[in-house]
Amino acid sequence: MIGQQTIWQKLFKKPSAIFALAVILFTVLIAVFAYVISPDNTPYANNMAIELAAKQPGFSTRFLLVPKIVKQSESSAWQAFWSGKPSNFVSVPIDGYFEKGNELVVRHYIDEGLEDTLHYSLSALQTNPKYLLKDIVKNQVKSQTFWLGTDRYGRDILSRLIVGTRVSISVGLVAVLLSLSIGIFLGSIAGYYGGWVDDLVMWVINILWAIPTLLLVFAITLTIGKGFWEIFIAIGLTMWVGAARLIRGQVKVIKEMEYITAARALGLSDMRIIFRHILPNIAGPVMVIAASNFATAILIEAGLSFLGIGVQPPQPSWGLMIKEHYNFLLANRPILAIIPGIAIMLLVYAFNILGNALRDVLDVRD
Repeated sequence: MIGQQTIWQKLFKKPSAIFALAVILFTVLIAVFAYVISPDNTPYANNMAIELAAKQPGFSTRFLLVPKIVKQSESSAWQAFWSGKPSNFVSVPIDGYFEKGNELVVRHYIDEGLEDTLHYSLSALQTNPKYLLKDIVKNQVKSQTFWLGTDRYGRDILSRLIVGTRVSISVGLVAVLLSLSIGIFLGSIAGYYGGWVDDLVMWVINILWAIPTLLLVFAITLTIGKGFWEIFIAIGLTMWVGAARLIRGQVKVIKEMEYITAARALGLSDMRIIFRHILPNIAGPVMVIAASNFATAILIEAGLSFLGIGVQPPQPSWGLMIKEHYNFLLANRPILAIIPGIAIMLLVYAFNILGNALRDVLDVRD
């Protein structure tokens, strides 16, 4: 078995592996700190301004923050960090403003070359009894640049792309943990015991192998329902088959080795032999298939969201973002669908590159 230090030394000698690890680590950090770095830190980055629908990258405007009549409940620091902070303001896009007595008169932006005039009294805008109109203008007129543009509902694409990172990382993590747990258990007992146990496990594997993955996910989704965690579980329950077949083959080879025979002669239990002496020696192939399954889970989730049975709105998902805007490919706004597509491609590519690098590093014949 290759030492852990040797694995990392070999891995860091491969520029492609370094690139893949950097992309994955960067994506994980974005997922964890999504609402800290997102320009729109409201839950699901769902702050809409319909007037700003489908704006090009780099579009800038100013907003007047008008207090909502019904205030949102205060969220704790942890809730704001993990789930976003509900806004107590309505963002009104404006082209300009001027003061008139105790009123703020704003030129409400509607579209390019189209605007109307809105009048707001001091009492309608006050968030602090001590604020004068000049204080309101200073604190509640904000400028914002949409670096990746806006979607069809006027939401910031960059913010939704950042928050949507959590879905891709989460689905990969949950699917890999679930698929490996089932695959390792069934594959190891099938390979170790053989006989009718092996026949039964292989019968189940062959049946599931013959069913297209998406159809199987559809069936599981219809059974357990649509939702954030339900989709992750459904994907994980369809991906254990490949892991089980690989682990079964590895276990069948290793169980014939002399040290396993010696362990049996010493009276060690079957479970101890499997989990203490066999599985640690097939960690390499398991790591490779884990990286592969991670990439596959991201693609499946994106496909399901694109078909409308994955993550549901307003939860942002890269696949859902493509579904909402793929028709803009023909309407001179292809960036709306291309940006999340590039994000999916880059992350899947990184996991595939990492899987290939791990396979090369863990190849004892190298």
